[in-house]
Amino acid sequence: MKKKIIVAIADGVGDRPNVELGGLTPLQYAKTPHLDQLAKEGMTGIMDLISPGITVGTDMGHLILFGNPSVNYPGRGPMEAAGVGMDLQPGDVAFRCNFATRGDNNIVIDRRAGRIRERTNELAEIINGLQIEDVTFLFKEATEHRAVLVMRGEGLSAKVTDTDPKAPNDGHPFKQALPKDDSPEAAKTARILNEFLEVIYPLMDKHDVNVERLANGQLPANFVITRGAGQFSVIDRLGEQFGYKAAVVAGEDTVLGVGRLSGYDVYKEESFTGNMDTNVRRKAEKALEMIQDHDLVYVHLKVTDVKGHDNKPFEKAQGIELFDEMVGILMENRPENTLIALCADHSTPCEKGEHSGEPVPIVISGPGIRRDKVEHYDEISCAEGAINRIKGREFVWTLLDYLEVVPKQGN
Repeated sequence: MKKKIIVAIADGVGDRPNVELGGLTPLQYAKTPHLDQLAKEGMTGIMDLISPGITVGTDMGHLILFGNPSVNYPGRGPMEAAGVGMDLQPGDVAFRCNFATRGDNNIVIDRRAGRIRERTNELAEIINGLQIEDVTFLFKEATEHRAVLVMRGEGLSAKVTDTDPKAPNDGHPFKQALPKDDSPEAAKTARILNEFLEVIYPLMDKHDVNVERLANGQLPANFVITRGAGQFSVIDRLGEQFGYKAAVVAGEDTVLGVGRLSGYDVYKEESFTGNMDTNVRRKAEKALEMIQDHDLVYVHLKVTDVKGHDNKPFEKAQGIELFDEMVGILMENRPENTLIALCADHSTPCEKGEHSGEPVPIVISGPGIRRDKVEHYDEISCAEGAINRIKGREFVWTLLDYLEVVPKQGN
């Protein structure tokens, strides 16, 4: 019987020894009986998504994990747009956005508007469809404080800088969009984007949603900051090329967007959040359901990355235990011909509060898999495993070999 594979991804799970955890990484500190059991029953290693020391974003990490070469990267914006179901056209320029809190003198008081999670669709409605000159702005809310902006019109370019200050919430102003080259298209895109941001500020600031948030002592989501401009392009689809059927179960629109662009089926529910309250049981159940008529299913958990960004090592360990719970459900109910693989898209060390280029631990476990001597799933133990240290694309091709879809080389 041909094998199938469920790949469980703990976003940003890799970390560094943490003083608060007694010199352990969150993975070493957390109680992970199911992850450790998979490590004992399979083979382990560590993985660099591109190569040692190269830091990747969630978008690039998943582009590689889903079987695409990094040169196919279309920009974060188009991936986010695909994730929220926006159909892009040739020439469209898409941006990844945050709802934010803007104060006097253009100061960004909070880049995430207090991590707003409710009624962002109402704010999106007053932005979506606005037009400046010959450019139409399409806008849609995404996961929690995130959103997607698309500029549609003639003569546009993705060669513009971010307006996101990308600084802690310490009083930095948002940035003006600037052209990255001397083209008239980039100049036009930057100019009209800057005008758009000034148009939406008073509209959002006076909206009922923000009036109520202020009355309740919450930060208003009265502004939008943009980053990751990209222009629509078609990427190669490995599943179509090799004839396997894949699916993605996630609550993170970036991950879903990469899945859609890769030609995979995607699934999301409202209970799939980016934090500790995400419904891991339902995620696992859906992955098990989808593996029935797919060869390869990815199931994703975001909270481990979030807690790394927030420099909360104890909470990151709790997020890892949530991941362990999800994997346990997969293990208890997987079909007999199904392998389970563990991986991550990058490391997010708590002490750094941002992604790093350190490798992440990997496992492939199940029937017919060679066993090494590793007994724990963490950054240090897995470094001694039989898979050794490999790149992301090599990890994916190893999985595809177990699906028996990789063409034989030579005679």
